[in-house]
Amino acid sequence: MKENQNPKAIYLKDYQKPDYLITSTHLEFYIDEDKTLVKSKLDIYRNPELALNNLSLPPLFLNGVDLALNSLRCDGRELGQSEYQLSEEGLNITVSKSEFTLEIETLIKPRLNTALEGLYVSKGMYCTQCEAHGFRRITYYLDRPDVMSSFEVYIEADKNQYPVLLSNGNPLAKGDLKNGRHWARWQDPFKKPCYLFALVAGNLQCVEDTFIRRSGKPVALRLFVEQQDMDKCAYALESLKHAMAWDEKVFGREYDLDIYMIVAVNHFNMGAMENKGLNIFNTSCVLANQKTTTDAGFERVEGVVAHEYFHNWSGNRVTCRDWFQLSLKEGFTVYRDEEFSSDMGSRTVKRIDDVNLLRSFQFKEDAGPMAHPVRPASYIEMNNFYTSTVYNKGAEVVRMLHTLLGAEKFREACDLYFEKFDGQAVTCDDFVACMETVSGKNLTQFKRWYSQAGTPVVEAQATYDSQSRNYLLTLKQSCPATPGQDSKESFVIPVNAALFSQAGEKLSFSINGEVKTKACLLLLDETEKTFVFTDVAEAPLPSLLRNFSAPIKLKFPYSAEELAILLSHDDDGFNAWDAGQQLSLNILKSLIKDVQEKRPLQVDNTLLAAFTKLLNKKNLDKALLARLLTLPNKSYLAEQFETIDVDAMITAHNFLEQALAKNLYELFLKCYQENISTENYKPNAQQSGQRSLKNVCLHYLLLSASEHALMLAETQFKEASNMTDQNTALRTVVHSAYVYGASKSYLSLRASLLNNFYQQWQKEALVIDQWFTVQAMAQSDDIVNIVEKLLSHEAFDFENPNRVRSLIAAFAQNTAGFHQRDGKGYQFFALQVQKLNKINPQIAARLVAALVHWRRYDSGRSVLMKAELEKLMAMPDLSKDVYEIVSRALN
Repeated sequence: MKENQNPKAIYLKDYQKPDYLITSTHLEFYIDEDKTLVKSKLDIYRNPELALNNLSLPPLFLNGVDLALNSLRCDGRELGQSEYQLSEEGLNITVSKSEFTLEIETLIKPRLNTALEGLYVSKGMYCTQCEAHGFRRITYYLDRPDVMSSFEVYIEADKNQYPVLLSNGNPLAKGDLKNGRHWARWQDPFKKPCYLFALVAGNLQCVEDTFIRRSGKPVALRLFVEQQDMDKCAYALESLKHAMAWDEKVFGREYDLDIYMIVAVNHFNMGAMENKGLNIFNTSCVLANQKTTTDAGFERVEGVVAHEYFHNWSGNRVTCRDWFQLSLKEGFTVYRDEEFSSDMGSRTVKRIDDVNLLRSFQFKEDAGPMAHPVRPASYIEMNNFYTSTVYNKGAEVVRMLHTLLGAEKFREACDLYFEKFDGQAVTCDDFVACMETVSGKNLTQFKRWYSQAGTPVVEAQATYDSQSRNYLLTLKQSCPATPGQDSKESFVIPVNAALFSQAGEKLSFSINGEVKTKACLLLLDETEKTFVFTDVAEAPLPSLLRNFSAPIKLKFPYSAEELAILLSHDDDGFNAWDAGQQLSLNILKSLIKDVQEKRPLQVDNTLLAAFTKLLNKKNLDKALLARLLTLPNKSYLAEQFETIDVDAMITAHNFLEQALAKNLYELFLKCYQENISTENYKPNAQQSGQRSLKNVCLHYLLLSASEHALMLAETQFKEASNMTDQNTALRTVVHSAYVYGASKSYLSLRASLLNNFYQQWQKEALVIDQWFTVQAMAQSDDIVNIVEKLLSHEAFDFENPNRVRSLIAAFAQNTAGFHQRDGKGYQFFALQVQKLNKINPQIAARLVAALVHWRRYDSGRSVLMKAELEKLMAMPDLSKDVYEIVSRALN
């Protein structure tokens, strides 16, 4: 980036209503091989809210990037060069009327558009991605979400190459032309911002289905894919129908068009996009069958299909006023898709998985230089704020509102929100105001969750008086400083609580003068607050933050024995799991200290006893048991330390897993054998839970360094009837490299399985993504060379985001490989970011986030990470996307 050309930040406080609005938008696309001609006709008028205060007509600025302007007309008259000015950011037009029609003709080159924003080509198919600022790469326009317009679209292309021509809304007409081309015209009856515009032109096949709405009206469901993917569509269509029925039942929302379309796209920066009536999906989020898709893949398809469908109301019918309000639609919709998935499967397991994701990524985000509130105060490049904070923490904020209001009032408030703001672009404040109106609660303090960054910490202390039978629980909250916010005001934190005896029985109590209960909601809305539980029969063991009732870090001085009691007896499945995680974390922290002080490592009998009890327990949900037997991941473990000692952490984590594997080998083997199934594959909760438990056991069996375990993995790989079992067998073998070392039988098996897997699935792109990831995540001393070699593999493509994520992003998650002491991992990784900065800045920016926490590591590693960031900062052509991340990391 050249000197004095650093991009400027945009601030929420500077928001102003648009000077002009657009009544209707008519677009024409003439698609040719090397270029596309775009004609737009915009009916524009002065914003009446602003015209009253200012009679003069300000100039009209239309956003536009990488466009060739062919012509510009106003009310049929060609504008002279003195009447407009072109810049790298757009088009400034002198205006003489308060109402007029603009006709703009631009030329674009979608085949050269590797940024995958606007109109681009994916494997020969034309498609679009316009959120957040992609539409300005198609034509000059008021590219902001608070400008909503009706759209009519004409598409023309070669019929043989592009037999399918799609856009938003309903088809109006289509026809053939004499020169081998054809055309189609679409109209969306609902006004929308341009970020929801979509267009697809390609050689696609259509799988059709129908959904009958509660009103009795049918909806035509159409899923467009390439020919070879026709056998991977059924699950997505079933998930869509389940989502439509669920939204009608739970939120009272009925679909509003007669057709709902999904298109599977190979090259896509996002997971999927909720364009009105024409959702464009990354193939990884829509294609699924048992041979090529893991159970986790099926769950992702179900969740993402539901998420994009739910956006029809929480995002499309009611959209966000500006991009600072992104969580208005994303956080709310993530909450909705989490609830849907909970109802479709195990609510407890879903909650565990969601919180695990939040703790592993969002907590880390909150503790670093990119920390920002759920509603950010500023941004340089909006693409950088499609974050776990906006999505996952935003969902937790909505969940807390549900907790505070109760299910009935929350539903009433959502109904009010949808009805009051239908067809409008609104704010997070508008959403919360509906909650206040219905509940009668003052939520002013609660809104700090939207404006304050950071993860609050709640410290709990308790005393019990046996004579009065009173139990006093004191909760004290704090929140660490984050960039731009050194001090924080108190949050409103709902803490669900229950009390248990030392024998694991649930105790009754009274609180706030209420009759006896066995569970309650504590509201921490001050810096410190003491709650008095009365009529408590004995000194209790508290179960706090049940079902993770707030996105906080809770500290309570549980002993190992107390955590073991909660692990075995807590009737809140999430808290039982969390007690096990805390028990494991405490042991891992102790082992890390032993490593640092060069003491011999010993396995803790408390954890061995807890795992033994779990493995012998009957009738426990198998998916839950699989998660109870899984140690905290290294990412969450690292968050427990101010300074991360990578070597000690890896040594301790590996030791504890191996100790569990060796001491409980027979129990893991028995559990593995008991969960081998010959049933026909189904991606349902029961079967996927059984496979999950079996494969967790296989993981431990491989870590025992047993030759018999290698034989079990090989047999599972060869006999697997589904991708879950085959992929797990491959992954457990490859990832146990640090256990088997140079064993000839191990090296031979690893090479054989990797080769066989590739040969079997080389024509299935999504499966080969898994093949790349398995290798990128291996704990191998030679991992940098392995990954570097894979960059030259015939199947690797730098222009395909899925492939980049599967190899380079996966490598960044490889704690041992990425953080090699000599810095080779950082150097290799930063070089890939440099390459991607030119090809796809959005993906490059997401990758470089792996380096931003350099201050958290030991002095040697932090110096090496910082050096790579400084090299990136010195690049002369650094994109806005990467610049924002790197500059904030170095400040």
